[in-house]
Amino acid sequence: MAVPKRKTSPSKRNMRRSHNSIKDINIIIDKESGEPRISHRLDKSTGVYKGRQVLKTKSKETN
Repeated sequence: MAVPKRKTSPSKRNMRRSHNSIKDINIIIDKESGEPRISHRLDKSTGVYKGRQVLKTKSKETN
């Protein structure tokens, strides 16, 4: 069984954990709809991605 010969210093331990931080979510305002969305993702309200209609949206009809 592998056992460390010396105690890991707090500096070395923290350097190892430097990549474990939580990243910020890149939220942008959509140009067409004006609603916030995540970049490089489909706009669910309009169904448009990169200027193309990808998803059919349900139209709201009033009676």
